[in-house]
Amino acid sequence: LILIGLGAFMLWLPLSTRQPISFFTALFTATSAVTVTGLNLVDPGSTFTHTGQIIIALLIQIGGLGFVTLAVVAALTLGKKISIKQQALALEAFNQTSVSKIRQTAYSVFKISAIIEIAGVIILTLRWWPESGFVSALYSALFHAVSAFNNAGFSLYSANMAGFVADPIVILTMSALIILGGIGFTVLSDINAKRSWSKLRPYTKVMILATLVLNLVGFVLIWVLEFNNADTLGHLSFSGQALAAWFQSVTTRTAGFNSLDIAKLTDTSALLMILLMFIGGGSLSTASGIKVGTFVVLLAAAYSYIFRRKEIVLLKRSISPEIIQKSLALLLISTALAFAGVFLISIFDKAPFLSIVFEVVSALSTVGLTRDLTPHLSAASQAILIVLMYAGRLGPLTLVYSIATQTRSRIRYPETEMQVG
Repeated sequence: LILIGLGAFMLWLPLSTRQPISFFTALFTATSAVTVTGLNLVDPGSTFTHTGQIIIALLIQIGGLGFVTLAVVAALTLGKKISIKQQALALEAFNQTSVSKIRQTAYSVFKISAIIEIAGVIILTLRWWPESGFVSALYSALFHAVSAFNNAGFSLYSANMAGFVADPIVILTMSALIILGGIGFTVLSDINAKRSWSKLRPYTKVMILATLVLNLVGFVLIWVLEFNNADTLGHLSFSGQALAAWFQSVTTRTAGFNSLDIAKLTDTSALLMILLMFIGGGSLSTASGIKVGTFVVLLAAAYSYIFRRKEIVLLKRSISPEIIQKSLALLLISTALAFAGVFLISIFDKAPFLSIVFEVVSALSTVGLTRDLTPHLSAASQAILIVLMYAGRLGPLTLVYSIATQTRSRIRYPETEMQVG
């Protein structure tokens, strides 16, 4: 909240904008940047000066890596001791079970981020250098590499990535940055340490396989649903259609870039994207949503119940009841937040229902894709999107944990039959 407020004030200053903007617009932009969402009320490229754009990039980087990571690295670098309470917070944020792994995880996040972003900057700079000159190409490459790896969706181009819809270098580089940022730092660290499929943790294998399947299913379905749509894929060549469908599938799972006009997609494609946005990326990543791990666990639980299996098993490993409960709680709370957002915005604004659902899920899952509705909503509805972006990046469960009081009861009650389904 402090960072969002500070960012909003800095973006509101005259040195950050080419033309004056309201403080509410600055607040919306700062929230979108810190929560790495990408929804905007104004065009970042034409509205903000280089100073404003650099501020946005810094907000994206800090918001993407996470405050706990920055705090732990800063404390360790300065030689400060981390209290037991702070260690517990770091364990929850890093999704770890051992205090000894806090230092290693925090430094790994920084190292992995730096290496991947620098690689992206080099490739994009070399691609854009002949067209715009070295300095301009480097500046644009830095901004877009940070935005892509952190799954933010901010672009300096008014049409986002539409100008590069059939450019394999730009599209594939951006796709790689998005996937690596959204798959999770624990997965990248495990791959870097083991470098053998048989030695990888079950969670890492599940994430790799699930990410591949979701991206491929989204790619095929978007291509099939849109190849005859003259406003999206219809006018592109075969290779252009493939690149556009692939990029839109990858970016939909919380990155928020677009190489197609989202408002002109068919309703079926929009519905598919809502599902992909709701699922999101990996745990301890720059992505949000209910997370791929949660989605896979829920599928495994449903499969086990349907086929009357006592244990819920993934890759020959059983899943604990606590993980199942956490997954169900996350699904229920996220759905409730999405419903509340759609309900309230439907009261304040008269807009197509599917577009409202799309914007709400995009904000809650910190994706940033829009059917060109967000800038035209009332201030009340835009304020709701700010709350949803904040809740989505903080994490619905974290938000509930911070409000609820944890109590442990020593009383055991007798079981009873409860009819469900």
